[in-house]
Amino acid sequence: MTLLSDILTYNKTFVANKEYEAYTATKVPAKKAVLVTCMDTRLQDLSTKALGFNNGDLKVVKNAGAMITHPYGSTMRSILVGIYALGAEEVIIMGHKDCGMGNIDVEKVMCTMASRGIDTKVFDLLQYSGIDVAHFLKGFDDVYDNVHHNIKLIYDHPLFDQNVPVHGLVIDPHTGELDLIHDGYTHNQIN
Repeated sequence: MTLLSDILTYNKTFVANKEYEAYTATKVPAKKAVLVTCMDTRLQDLSTKALGFNNGDLKVVKNAGAMITHPYGSTMRSILVGIYALGAEEVIIMGHKDCGMGNIDVEKVMCTMASRGIDTKVFDLLQYSGIDVAHFLKGFDDVYDNVHHNIKLIYDHPLFDQNVPVHGLVIDPHTGELDLIHDGYTHNQIN
């Protein structure tokens, strides 16, 4: 069986047994918050449970490295929609220790792309079009600096409501322990 067939088979049983009832929630976050965190598999449940959240408590935005790479990209859009359309009143940016985007080997990733059939001429074509693939794939050097960068980018955004607190955390993916990086209640800006 394939992964997809396993998923579809499981889903039939899940729906027939009404297991979805345990996850019933509204589309408005009960704790009125948006959490931006990493897609790391170790954080699938840990990223919310270690913070005391349950299903339906908050909007969760996950991507590689919990990075906001562009002020008008999908992550920033999700934060703004969470606030203006879905009732979120706080934002939490949470990076994690031992993140794969920290010091990612971009050359290795590009070599893997080539070994899987991406013509290396595509890299040159994209570069000619103004897209630096190495820069596009680059992560960060320090998770704490990344969290600070994201918070500053949010506060500097012209569409962001400056009254919304933005908190910064770094979680240990092995223990769930949190380091407070920025308390949005006491500082509504970051330098």
